[in-house]
Amino acid sequence: MPASSRDMTPSARAGRLPASPIRRLAPLADAARERGIHVHHLNIGQPDLAPPDSVLRALEDASSESLVYAPARGSSDAVSAWQIYYSHHSVELELDDILVTNGASEALMLALLTTCDPGDDILLPEPFYAPYKGLIAITGLNPVAVPSGPDLTPPSADTVREIVTPNTSAMLICTPSNPAGTVYGQNDLSDLGAVAVENGFFLLSDETYREIVFDGPAAPSALAIPGLDDHVVVIDSVSKRFNVCGLRIGSLVSRNRAIMNAALEIAELRLAVPMIDQRAVVSALTAPRPYVDTVVDEYRKRRDAVLEGLRTIPGVTAHPPAGAFYVVADLPVADAESFAAWMLSEFALDDETVMLTPMSDFYATPGRGVNQVRIACVFDADTLARAIEIVGQGLSVYRGES
Repeated sequence: MPASSRDMTPSARAGRLPASPIRRLAPLADAARERGIHVHHLNIGQPDLAPPDSVLRALEDASSESLVYAPARGSSDAVSAWQIYYSHHSVELELDDILVTNGASEALMLALLTTCDPGDDILLPEPFYAPYKGLIAITGLNPVAVPSGPDLTPPSADTVREIVTPNTSAMLICTPSNPAGTVYGQNDLSDLGAVAVENGFFLLSDETYREIVFDGPAAPSALAIPGLDDHVVVIDSVSKRFNVCGLRIGSLVSRNRAIMNAALEIAELRLAVPMIDQRAVVSALTAPRPYVDTVVDEYRKRRDAVLEGLRTIPGVTAHPPAGAFYVVADLPVADAESFAAWMLSEFALDDETVMLTPMSDFYATPGRGVNQVRIACVFDADTLARAIEIVGQGLSVYRGES
């Protein structure tokens, strides 16, 4: 048999995927732990808070559940629970407007696959959630950076109008945003929605952190803006508001029936979302309060502890978030990734160090974010204060100041 002339390597599609900045430094963290160093993981949004009691009870009862396929759209009780959840936020939906997904990640993939074709442009306000890059790459789209407003506020409608071209198929926003905590208010959503209508593109809104807003009510949903039914597609998840990242229950929501029908056709290819996971979150979705209010209060304390600590470090500029549970900080270094790697490989304070997320991959514009880090406020305030103290001491040594 003649030898194959084909090079047995991954596809070009797989080769285009960027490495995750959130996990890229993981081997250095593993090595630090092997040396006996305690690593404070401020690099990933894995909350340490307990989920609602109703979720734990449902999981305890799972042994009596039938392990059957759920409908591709989602189990009837889970779809209805999402409908009830949205009614708490003044958004009235039909059941056919909702598709239960394997977390927000699948919802994002379905949103991209059903609203855009390969080669289309998608607008991304900077900074954005870094894994968006990978999802956009694997779907064959072109990311187009949109500058944020002053101090990472939402971009203006006029800024977006200047960037839109006939090749623009969608704009992907996150509100409150990961990483900057930017909250898009009613006027912001209305203004951007008007641009979407004028230019015939979709407004994809990732609302995973909806309730986690530090001043004022929960962030408004793009679904609540009049006149945008054909244009708005919302990505959602229970992971953050209920601290159940491992359950992987999200949703894709739109009143555009053609989009939802197309999404359901694609979802049928993966058959179903795990039935037990869906049932576990039904009670939490139908009665989110007071649990969510308690979560918001806790994250407010954590944010304040991080900001207070960063203000004491010379040369550091922190960007106070309006929501979510991350803080973006400008460091007095040329390359934040090199500093983050050094913290893991060469620095410890009393056998402790910190793992940060460098921010360059949270931008589409080359050269942006090279001196920034994202800090996840996923531990109690005292632990976060200690971690920021370690960062400050590390910066001092790294810059040769002590």
